[in-house]
Amino acid sequence: MIGPTPSPATPPRVTPQAAAVPLSSGASLPAYEAKLTVAINVVADIVIARQHGRKLTLHTGCSSGESTLVATVISELARNVLLYAKGGEITVEKTRDAAQQIPLHGIRIACRDKGPGIADIPRVLQGGYSTSGGLGLGMSGVRKIVDEFDIETGVGKGTTVTVTKWLR
Repeated sequence: MIGPTPSPATPPRVTPQAAAVPLSSGASLPAYEAKLTVAINVVADIVIARQHGRKLTLHTGCSSGESTLVATVISELARNVLLYAKGGEITVEKTRDAAQQIPLHGIRIACRDKGPGIADIPRVLQGGYSTSGGLGLGMSGVRKIVDEFDIETGVGKGTTVTVTKWLR
């Protein structure tokens, strides 16, 4: 297990920018046109972020395959936040690139933490490298799934990973 599970009284830590949509669990997610920021402090927070990313992707008319890829990216980034930084936040939002001949629609995911930072970015991105005993496929896998990948980090200053998946 990566982090503690919340007690039933712990409310979801989300910051929606639109009206909430209730879930069967009693929690709520924002309207799918909004962006959502979820504080990532426990495993349940990853589930909330994944659910929103998946539904947001499906709401744009994309395939369940693409929504699964977006959910996978959210999960990998958020798990890294819990594992290495002990907390942070992830923002999921629709984005659009109108400058293209045929405007592109996509999902932008930004994951921020104030953890120890990443000392060797090239090594982390090549795959097969892990300081936690895992397979070391998280960041390299995310990079392969998305169309745009940016990482800002400094040792002792935390990390921000921003990715965009353009939807076909």
